[in-house]
Amino acid sequence: MAAFNFTNSDASTFILSGIPGLEAAHIWISIPFFTFYIVSLLGNFTLLSVVGKEQTLQKPMYLLLCILALTDIATPTFVVPKALGIFWFDLKVITLAGCLTQMFFLHTVSVMHSATLVTMAFDRYVAICNPLRYATILSNTQIAKLGLAGLIRAVLFILPLRLLLSQQPFCANRIIPHTQCEYLAVEKVVCGDLTVTRIYGWVLMFVINGFDLTFIALSYGLIIRAVLRISSNKAHQKALNTCTTHICVMLTYYTPGLFSNLTHHFGQGIPPYVHIILADLYLLIPPMLNPIIYGVKTKELRDKIGKYTCRR
Repeated sequence: MAAFNFTNSDASTFILSGIPGLEAAHIWISIPFFTFYIVSLLGNFTLLSVVGKEQTLQKPMYLLLCILALTDIATPTFVVPKALGIFWFDLKVITLAGCLTQMFFLHTVSVMHSATLVTMAFDRYVAICNPLRYATILSNTQIAKLGLAGLIRAVLFILPLRLLLSQQPFCANRIIPHTQCEYLAVEKVVCGDLTVTRIYGWVLMFVINGFDLTFIALSYGLIIRAVLRISSNKAHQKALNTCTTHICVMLTYYTPGLFSNLTHHFGQGIPPYVHIILADLYLLIPPMLNPIIYGVKTKELRDKIGKYTCRR
C-alpha cells in the first residue's frame, strides 16, 4: 500500500486496483476479458455491416438491433481497455476527470440499452397486436426519433449524478478497489455528505428500472392476451417465436444486473472480488451474447450473415 501514498500533486488522481485478492491471477483473468471483448466487437460489427449492406434488412426491427449493437460495442469499450491496462501493464492511475467521465458514459450507455429494450418490446407489441398499422406506427424515421429520445433521456438522467459527485471532497486514500469507475465504487472514496447523491441514485434506479420493466411487462401482457385469442396453433407458435429472441436478450441484460446489485447491497459476507467480477461480467457477457442470440434465432438475419460469410 505504500506505493499508493498520495502527495498534494496527486489531488486529482485515483488508483484503480483491479480485482483485490486476485492480483496474482490478473494475467489469467485478462484472457476471458480480452476474449469476450473481441467476440463482442466481431459479432456486433458483423451485425451492423450486414444490416447496412442489405436493403431488405433496413426496417424497424433491424434498425433497433443496430442501436442495440452500438450500445453493446460502447459498453465493453469503456471498460476493457482500462482493465487490460491494469492486468497487463499495471497502469492503475486514472484522473478524477477520467474516472467521472468513464462513470458517466458507462451508466449513460446502460440506460440507453434499457430504453432500446423497451422500444423493442413495443415493436413486438405492434407487430403482433396491430400488424396492419405496423408500417405507419413504426417507420424507420420513428425508430430514429425513439433512439434519439432514449439517448437524451439517458444523458439527462446520468449527468446530474456526475455533477453531484464532482462537487464532493474525496478522501486522502484514493484507491478504488475495482477495474472501472462505476458509481458504487466511486462513492466509497467520497468523504463528504452523500445523502443527496445517494437519494438521487436510488430514485434514478427505481424510476429507470421501474418504468422500463413495467412497460416491457405491459407490452408482453398485451401480446400474450392477443396470442391467446388466436385459434390456430401454428399462428400461436409464429407469434411467440417473434418474441423469444427479445426475451432471451432481456434475460441476459436484466438478470445479471439485478443479481449484481443485490449482492452488492445485501451480500456483506461475499468477498469483494466476487462483487467486482459480477459487475464486470454484467458489462461483458450481454454484449457478447446479443449478436449470437439474434444471429441464431432470427432466420432472415442468419441467412444474410451466412451469405456474406460463405462469400468470403
